[in-house]
Amino acid sequence: MAAVARTVEGLGYDLVDIEREGRGLLRVTIDRVPGRVYPGGGEFVTVDDCEAVTRQLQYVLEVEGCDYARLEVSSPGLDRPLKRAADYERFAGAEVDVTLREPLEGRRKYRGTLLAGDGGHWRLVLAGGEQALDFALDEVREARLVPVVDFKGRKGRGAQATAPDGDEVDGGRRE
Repeated sequence: MAAVARTVEGLGYDLVDIEREGRGLLRVTIDRVPGRVYPGGGEFVTVDDCEAVTRQLQYVLEVEGCDYARLEVSSPGLDRPLKRAADYERFAGAEVDVTLREPLEGRRKYRGTLLAGDGGHWRLVLAGGEQALDFALDEVREARLVPVVDFKGRKGRGAQATAPDGDEVDGGRRE
């Protein structure tokens, strides 16, 4: 799948993941490179981005003779996976969910703020900031960003919004 990586990166996108699924599905996940200017602006992958990458990959995969029935190009979503050291560097300071390969003190899943550690190690500062988990990338089964949804009109995190009928709304759900 080196041809996919070359094509995606050549078009100016970051290749997040390549998956082969049942029934010939080839799923390619792309992201925009921070600091780069894209048509239409913004920092998030658009339908136009996915369409442009899909068109180019169709040509490349045909020339390369890759066997697939369907091609799906998409954004990584709000809960973007962290796969490479570059992903961890990019999202240092963000809140992430980390699942370890082996349990530590009877637990595999942790949530906290990601910080760079020393010598290729990383630190996850757990809720409250009093405890931290130090880990290496080879100890991680899966890591994902914790989705942050900021509804328009909200006044900062934790603010209560009011529905038209006067009821309080928390996180988009009526209480």
